[in-house]
Amino acid sequence: MKFKIFFLVLCLLAIIVSNCSRDNILDQNEAANTESDVDASRSEETTDDALAGKSEGHEASADYVYNEADIIEILLLGNSIESISSKVEVSGTTATITSAGTYQLSGNLTDGQIIVDAGKSHLVQIIFNNAELTSSNSAPLFIKNCLKTILFVTDGTSNKLTDGSSYVFDNAGDNEPNATLFSKEDVTITGGGLLTVTGNYNDAIGCKDGLVITNANIVVNAADDGIRGKDYLIVRQSSIVVNSKDDGFKSDNDTDEGCGYIFIESGTFSITAGGDALQAESDLIIAGGSFTVLSGGGSSFGYNSGTSMKGLKAGEAIVIDDGHFDLNTADDAIHSNGTIAINNGTFLIASGDDGVHADAALGINGGEITITKSYEGLESAIITINDGFIDLVASDDGINVAGGNDGSGMQRPGGGGFGGGSTSSNCYLYINGGTIAVNASGDGLDANGSIEMTGGTVIVNGPTSNGDGALDYDQKFTISGGLLIAAGSSNMAQAPGTASSQPVISIAFSGTVSAGTLVHLATKEGAGVLTFAPLKNMQHLVISSPELAVGESYMLYKGGSYSGRYFRGLYTEGSYTQGTLYKEWTINSMVTNVR
Repeated sequence: MKFKIFFLVLCLLAIIVSNCSRDNILDQNEAANTESDVDASRSEETTDDALAGKSEGHEASADYVYNEADIIEILLLGNSIESISSKVEVSGTTATITSAGTYQLSGNLTDGQIIVDAGKSHLVQIIFNNAELTSSNSAPLFIKNCLKTILFVTDGTSNKLTDGSSYVFDNAGDNEPNATLFSKEDVTITGGGLLTVTGNYNDAIGCKDGLVITNANIVVNAADDGIRGKDYLIVRQSSIVVNSKDDGFKSDNDTDEGCGYIFIESGTFSITAGGDALQAESDLIIAGGSFTVLSGGGSSFGYNSGTSMKGLKAGEAIVIDDGHFDLNTADDAIHSNGTIAINNGTFLIASGDDGVHADAALGINGGEITITKSYEGLESAIITINDGFIDLVASDDGINVAGGNDGSGMQRPGGGGFGGGSTSSNCYLYINGGTIAVNASGDGLDANGSIEMTGGTVIVNGPTSNGDGALDYDQKFTISGGLLIAAGSSNMAQAPGTASSQPVISIAFSGTVSAGTLVHLATKEGAGVLTFAPLKNMQHLVISSPELAVGESYMLYKGGSYSGRYFRGLYTEGSYTQGTLYKEWTINSMVTNVR
């Protein structure tokens, strides 16, 4: 509803009414948004599609192989460091690795630093074997110059990196290193031992190149961002706990094509972030994993428009193939400045703003999405629901189809989303399958454009106020298949239009039907069509079902009882005990108004 007034004005100004197919609508949106380079068709992608064209990771099979006989020991002895190798230069409590090789850290360094300065062509491998490194005024591990560094955390060991709350830089105006584990080059972290990284100054783990975490066990506490890989952050089969005052996971390269992405293949993640839990400048790509997220203090904290406190956020696209997500966020739980594709997974969402928001296009092709709290449940300029289970609660609109970006979007060069809005002829809600239950205090299904339903089951428990409706669309609503039940207030009530190919019944009750009151629709012969009890008081009810037929007569009963399955007001697989006959009528056209 927050875009409604704006788009009603646009409707009055529009000179073209779109009757295009879905593909043509996507083309229109792409043409309208060339400045922001939004490709609306990306809402149909899989993770494999999204990874195509991305900057390749730095991994090679040789990275994970070393000869134990070649290990160079670096002993941390409290206030001193010892190594007998000429490849390690020791000066007080600072040791500098100057060449390629495999190095092992063990012991405790109370205030010092390990520096990697081996040259651009050299691979460095570092083994953590019960090592604790602390620096009071810089990064205890500073990877300065090499080809790449592989960090092995030995199974069964506990290792710690800790910095101080202020840094002393070698050069005036220099702000590097600025993380407890800081690298200017590619880094891989692997191994089953525990690595605890505490960033008291800024970030905990910061990489200015590509960062890969695989088969690792990491706990992070950060004064700013938790884990940052500038070019990319790739995570596989890892257990990671992050507590950060700003973003949890981050990739922020906004200049190089194919960079600035996060790819999570699998793992277990617990992220508590003052800002965004996972934030990718370009794409956030998730193939699987288990995620527990608390952002900005959670949904009860309340959204602050000056701060981004989202769960999953991307500047271009979010693609999710699978996973389990428990998201409790002050801001949008899932947000993209471009597109979102949800192909599978289980989502439990409580949001202080939108549950799922995409500026350009949102595609839901499977999975289970439960939104227990939101301002608006699902929001995008184009929403396509092909399959899946969606059960949402919204304090405003349940499913909102509107263009433009919301006020809490990521700011990107050239603007985000649709660059300020799109005409209502470009806004579509497509429902082709799945089960969708909407409990909205504002509009249930709100389209600043058109709605097209070809299948699935949609149950709307809409508003009780007369300023909103269970269904609200600006252009057209056609239905050709599926079950639609929409209950709400009467003053702004709408129903699918006469261009539909499946019969529609629009019932305006003479008085308010109290919440929980059964209404039962049956043929004149007594065959049940549906039984429904609204979750809230209702004055208007829309029904469209494949069981309805033109030329047939129907009867509507109020009251009675039903034994069977129940879901959000709809009763199935049981038997109805007859109540009081309310109305009887014959369907003579595609839309029948019952008064």
